[in-house]
Amino acid sequence: MAILEIKNLKVNVEDQEILRGVSLHVDKGEIVTIMGPNGSGKSTLAATLMGHPAYEVMDGNIVFQDEDITELSPDKRAKKGLFLSFQHPQEISGVSVANFLRTAINSIRGKENEIPIPEFLKQLKEHMQKLNMDQSFANRYLNEGFSGGEKKRTEILQLSMLKPTIAILDETDSGTDVDTLKLLGTTLKNISEVEGTGMLVITHYNRILQYLKPDRIYIMMEGKIVDEGGPELAEQVEKEGYAKYSA
Repeated sequence: MAILEIKNLKVNVEDQEILRGVSLHVDKGEIVTIMGPNGSGKSTLAATLMGHPAYEVMDGNIVFQDEDITELSPDKRAKKGLFLSFQHPQEISGVSVANFLRTAINSIRGKENEIPIPEFLKQLKEHMQKLNMDQSFANRYLNEGFSGGEKKRTEILQLSMLKPTIAILDETDSGTDVDTLKLLGTTLKNISEVEGTGMLVITHYNRILQYLKPDRIYIMMEGKIVDEGGPELAEQVEKEGYAKYSA
């Protein structure tokens, strides 16, 4: 049984149909990729999976660990083990990276099981070192003044510390240089293998997939899944584009 299963999902945004019957699944420790051109519905799918109220589910279901979560609020989905890495992470002035992360962890663990500060600081230091992040970032306001690559590292820092069951990654490779891309790709691959985190990776390009080595790739066009295959499908799209799916 899949950890995350999307069944015939149809979604409207401001009365406009965006997703037109999307079905796919993600298993434990599996890396699944969705590729497609701009406007194909990829980011709409990501937002819908996390329960964004602007995205209205007209039909279909989202099943997570055998539970239908289609009507659950975003915070409840997060507490159950869903995580979304944003395409454009927001700046939050006045809230440090460390305070944000500790609050998020304690929200999941609950008041009776809050993480001790020494343990939290130890974990934070270890995970920041793995991402080649200067320790000073822990005291900076979340994403404020961060470069594109720094924002994406901070998103993966959150993922690595929160340890979700399923991570949805919306264009994690955008705005990153070659070195950062390799670091993020290899880190995500390691998290998937070591923690068993299932990942749904949304991207336009094959470059990050060279490090992630996905198990399955879906092609999305105009709100529908139009093709499915292995890593060779990404290579084909890299060479030929999406023209054949528009015919």
